[in-house]
Amino acid sequence: MLHENIARQPVAARLATADAAPETSASASASASASASAAPAHVPTCPLDGSREVPFFARAHDIEYRTSDDEYDFHRCSCCGVLFIDPMPADRLREIYPTNYYSFVGAKRSLVTTIKERLDRHAFGKILDRLPGDKLSALDIGGGTGWLLDMIREADARVDRTWVVDFDPAARAQAEAKGHNYFQGRIEEFATDQRFDLIMMLNVIEHVADPRAVLAKARDLLKPGGRIVIKTPNWDALDARLFRNHSWGGFHTPRHFVLFTKDSLTNLAGDVGLAVARFSYTQGAPFWSVSVLDLLARHGLVRITKERPAIYHPLMPLLQVAFAAFDFARKPFARLSQMHLELTRADT
Repeated sequence: MLHENIARQPVAARLATADAAPETSASASASASASASAAPAHVPTCPLDGSREVPFFARAHDIEYRTSDDEYDFHRCSCCGVLFIDPMPADRLREIYPTNYYSFVGAKRSLVTTIKERLDRHAFGKILDRLPGDKLSALDIGGGTGWLLDMIREADARVDRTWVVDFDPAARAQAEAKGHNYFQGRIEEFATDQRFDLIMMLNVIEHVADPRAVLAKARDLLKPGGRIVIKTPNWDALDARLFRNHSWGGFHTPRHFVLFTKDSLTNLAGDVGLAVARFSYTQGAPFWSVSVLDLLARHGLVRITKERPAIYHPLMPLLQVAFAAFDFARKPFARLSQMHLELTRADT
């Protein structure tokens, strides 16, 4: 999964001429030792198109779950327009996704979550209404405990087959207890002859090291006439600009590996044989809220810890309500920091 491009720096060889003084054994030994110990230079490379035209964009650390004090660099590809973290910590998933990660434990009941669920159920109902058939199948990539699939089943009684693809064993037990099938692993490893009417990739494509492979796999799993629903951050937004140099919440450092804009994601979808049926910007209250909580923490006004991450702070629901209202007021004329897309197969 880790997309690194290691360029080996050439070591200049000194050719001795006939009249040159010979190296002493000590200097030759030192030269050989230096050559052997010289580390190869790491060259950041875009995970989508392999470009090395990737200027530095920002440096960030984990302000949300505080999994480590490490800093991570984000680069912007001049060719395709994505942001990506480098190096990608794909070999540290158990560390950067702690056991209290939100999709592993499910949402705690509150007025905010109740309102959000009602809005989401209504939105999913409209999507499902556009799908033909007496029976429908749904796949949630990165679906954790299957709580979104629960909502899908409630929104349309035709949904009779549901699958979760995720890597968390604890989430598997909860999902299967609710009647969902579960594949533990990466979506690229999910081998099946089944095809799905609805594939959900909500807040997932930004978490993977190879978005092209994941989106191509989703396309292969989609029935003709079906829909892939994607929600993902948009890095070209007001809050992203304001908090660019302060670990913007949308970086979700270090769990967001690749971040898109409308154009870069639309282009990627077209490359793998998908077409955009519907597109909209939507509120980025979680990113605003995490960013503001970190601002308060830096001034000593609140405390964020591993044991109580930002997402579980008592101020979080209030901030989310406030910033959701702010973003909905701007929606008619602004690019907000989350995008919602419905994709179809381009050959149907």
